[in-house]
Amino acid sequence: MAIVLIVFLVILLLVLVSCITIVPQAHAYVVERLGAYQGTWNVGLHIKMPFLDRIARRVNLKEQVCDFPPQPVITKDNVTMQIDSIVFFMITDPRLFAYGVENPILAIENLTATTLRNIIGDMELDQTLTSREIINTRMRSTLDEATDPWGIKVTRVELKNITPPAAIRDAMEKQMKAEREKREAILKAEGVKQATILEFEGKKEAQILKAEADKKATILAAEAQKEKEIREAEGRAEAIRQVQQANAEGIRMIREAGADEAVLRIKSLEAFEKAADGQATKIIVPSEIQGLAGLAAGVQGVLTDKANIPS
Repeated sequence: MAIVLIVFLVILLLVLVSCITIVPQAHAYVVERLGAYQGTWNVGLHIKMPFLDRIARRVNLKEQVCDFPPQPVITKDNVTMQIDSIVFFMITDPRLFAYGVENPILAIENLTATTLRNIIGDMELDQTLTSREIINTRMRSTLDEATDPWGIKVTRVELKNITPPAAIRDAMEKQMKAEREKREAILKAEGVKQATILEFEGKKEAQILKAEADKKATILAAEAQKEKEIREAEGRAEAIRQVQQANAEGIRMIREAGADEAVLRIKSLEAFEKAADGQATKIIVPSEIQGLAGLAAGVQGVLTDKANIPS
């Protein structure tokens, strides 16, 4: 009996321990009692009824990512492409997720492929290649609405790759190469044009600077010549002023000394002598000076005769 009691206690303890359940963060457990939905356990410690309750589904509430394989789609202009997409979603209602659809991930994959075919079927090839954002937005809106009854919220849809047929890829590569070559030629031509303009502007600027330098040199030379002539004129004027001043000073001194008319006439003869000693070919002699010249000649003759008389 003791052994049976010990075994019974151990089994009871194991049953009690198995009834204690801890739900981790960002998870939820869907619990059934006798096969019927009993409730949803959130984060924390929970105890279930032994042999009556069971955890039907453990649900991850974090955002999840599904990378689906490429799907063949046909555009409006009958071009078949391979497009693979990525769907980001999270579970908002564990009960609906557990009972809404048998395989939610497979359902999302099939729904994504169908929606993608419908959207791409209304677009042409060029529009498909340049409208990723439009396609992503329309797919997210459609999938989010369709998955609401399953307790799933689609947060984002991205087109991972869009692969057109090989012939179209080759044509696109050739077109891109031609556009790059055209762009390169345009840039090269613009570079040559810009270099020519810069060279012309440089020559023009050099000519302008040279002309300005010549102008300044001419102005400086003219100013220097003008300054030289002014200096020379001032020097001549100063010399004349000094000569006149000296003459005036001499006349003033003669007058102060009381010189008579004869002395003044002799001074006039001296001035006439200096004038006659110049380079002029004609000299106009005033009448007063002519008389004085005759007087001087007579005096000189008398002095010569006296010199010849023996003493």
